[in-house]
Amino acid sequence: MTDTATEAPDARLDQLVAALRAQIPDSGELPPERVLCDQLQVTRHLLRKALRVLREAGEIRETRSGRRAAGGTGAVSALSPKRMVQSTNPFEVMEMRLMIEPSLARLAALRASPDEIAKIVEAASSAPHMTPSEADQAFHRAIAAGARNSLASELNFLLHCVQTDARLRFTDSDADARTTEARVRDRDAAHRAIAEAIAARDPAGAAEAMRAHLSAMQAKLMGRLGLTGFEPG
Repeated sequence: MTDTATEAPDARLDQLVAALRAQIPDSGELPPERVLCDQLQVTRHLLRKALRVLREAGEIRETRSGRRAAGGTGAVSALSPKRMVQSTNPFEVMEMRLMIEPSLARLAALRASPDEIAKIVEAASSAPHMTPSEADQAFHRAIAAGARNSLASELNFLLHCVQTDARLRFTDSDADARTTEARVRDRDAAHRAIAEAIAARDPAGAAEAMRAHLSAMQAKLMGRLGLTGFEPG
């Protein structure tokens, strides 16, 4: 792919995002920027814009520096979301989210910097240039970043990778094409309640708002299959 001035900027960005997406391994870690620029023949500026799109969509990991970035051989990195999909189901995913994400929201209320809180508040309202799933990923990743716990953030990333795999969707009602404006409004309202508690430095309120949000999602998942009252396990 070439970074030519004759193509519209949005078209070049979309092409680059698609090219990068095709290269994402199970670990969610791409080669260094220098290598990608050489491979794809693009400028560093355009590459970073495309990487940001993928990070906000939860498709790749945050870039790290130092020895942790060079190693990439830790237990979490070795886990493959694609393999994990084969041995789990949506109920287990929601159970894990309910275990992890209220705690992340609580930590974000305690630890997030003013800049991180601003990003959480901004991400609580779906950006018009994002798909519904991308906007949802951006919000939850902003909270994970604000929690300032790198291991929890890695686990959360892995969990969302598993959740977004199409093989875990019962019907196409989970797809972006079937997500209605009303559903986006309801979800954004729940996200804003969480963000407001974090911005107010209210850890208990943030955790409870996140728990209520995820519990509502879990109830909808069960209701879709007529499993109201069903106890997954």
